Amino acid sequence: MTIWAVLPVKEMVGAKERLSPLLSPEERVALMRVMVGEVLAALSAARGLAGIAVVTLDPWATAAAQAAGARVITAGAREGHTGSVTTAARLLEAEGASGILTMPGDIPAVTAAEVEALLTGHGAAPAFSIAPSHDEGGSNGVLLSPAAAVPLRFGEDSFFPHLAAARAKGITPRVVQLPGAAMDIDHPEDLERFAALPLAQGTRTLGWLREAGVLDRLAARGRR
Repeated sequence: MTIWAVLPVKEMVGAKERLSPLLSPEERVALMRVMVGEVLAALSAARGLAGIAVVTLDPWATAAAQAAGARVITAGAREGHTGSVTTAARLLEAEGASGILTMPGDIPAVTAAEVEALLTGHGAAPAFSIAPSHDEGGSNGVLLSPAAAVPLRFGEDSFFPHLAAARAKGITPRVVQLPGAAMDIDHPEDLERFAALPLAQGTRTLGWLREAGVLDRLAARGRR
């Protein structure tokens, strides 16, 4: 199989507004850059991918993708998470890809081993594998073959709708629990969960949170 990874990265100005009670706009951009870099590194180190496509118009993300040897796709980059992934999937399928694996850019504890765990055991097409977020609301890893096997619809409550969409296409979804990939960062509480996650130890994201004083702010917030 020729499975391509698709990493959507929207323009980072104004990123992660739900973290605004704790982080400044500049800090939110800095955090997003560190997180995207970690996801890109995990995908780059994973075995079994035919290539990586970063869907973006963000200058920093474009440069990071090129430095990692990833392909940059601009089509659909302003069509939201679902639109950008769907556009890339159609493009890659037209070029001969047998499927896609897509992950968001805000799961900095994901590892190459977790990416490979999704790829390993993925059945013959048509097939659908999914890794949920820690609260089983979001879809933090979606692998499908062919690339348009199941209609995608990302969001905070996408996991169970994705399972239903696969079954509606006659596909039994394969659910893979991945603790690193499950930990997406959207809210201040997510930063606390991330900091306590064993897989987060040693990540550049946790180091940045320490150096920027964010962990101290979280501790002070908890004492109020």
